[in-house]
Amino acid sequence: MWLNATATVLSFVTFLVGLKMMRSGLSAMGNGRLPDILQTLAKTPTRGIATGIVSTALLQSSAAVTAISVGLVASGSMVFRDALGIVLGANVGSTVTPQLLTLNLWALVVPCMFLGLAAYFSGPARWRSPGVALIGFCTLFVSLQAMTIALHPLAKSAWFAFLLGTAAQNIWIAALMGVLASAMVQSSTAVTVITMALVSDASVPLATGIAIVLGANVGTCLTSIIAAIGQSRPAQQVAVAHVLLNLGGVIVALPLLHPFTSLVSWMTPVASQQIADAHTLFNLFSTLAVWPFTRPFATGVERLLPDHRHA
Repeated sequence: MWLNATATVLSFVTFLVGLKMMRSGLSAMGNGRLPDILQTLAKTPTRGIATGIVSTALLQSSAAVTAISVGLVASGSMVFRDALGIVLGANVGSTVTPQLLTLNLWALVVPCMFLGLAAYFSGPARWRSPGVALIGFCTLFVSLQAMTIALHPLAKSAWFAFLLGTAAQNIWIAALMGVLASAMVQSSTAVTVITMALVSDASVPLATGIAIVLGANVGTCLTSIIAAIGQSRPAQQVAVAHVLLNLGGVIVALPLLHPFTSLVSWMTPVASQQIADAHTLFNLFSTLAVWPFTRPFATGVERLLPDHRHA
């Protein structure tokens, strides 16, 4: 069992390394222009949402995009209401990687890894960042497969079964586990991918897995909260809006978990795809529900956390 536990931990660490490499490579390809792009494009709620989706899909970190938005608001380069659209879009953009990892990409992994290594070690300097991004994504895919294999016998152990059984008995506990896990690793993507592996192995019921993924969306808010500490009131409003959006979505969704589970089960019989679809649908529904009311929501946050300098 210890061998499998070690293999699971190593697979997870490798997954995080791959995720960091992919983010680093994609970010470097933008040559540090992301803050300027966000500031220029996010002038209306709709454009802000679109910008948040695309930038997060490319950077693969809703926490990073939200933290950058907090920094822009803190510096006075962006107003709170413009940043709100980016936060809404970032939640949707974070669902891209789990969807990609549900595809059968084995035929592409080895060639892509070779291309990535060649670009990094022997190509021109401008190809190094794409090479890092490509190596990172291949590492993600391989580590996910390794994690799925390593989790199979581990999930049969008594303590692991007890832990998962406790979560399965109460969806709120399962969601809390997702919150804590995402807050610790600062990646809802990583928590979602682990949950995909557990549900695929039948170690966790689908409804429990979805509850964990929903909670992971709340845990990833920790980055924006930390980024807003000691900053201006508008910057803190961005962090509060991020928390309220994700927490409110989870509070609304959990009582509807069983019909939601039936919906994703109807969409596909593949367990890992069901978790990825649930992650995507939840974030998409949450964003679409708030989109028409972005301005009133912003007003509510401003009243909850007023900026007395402009009172």
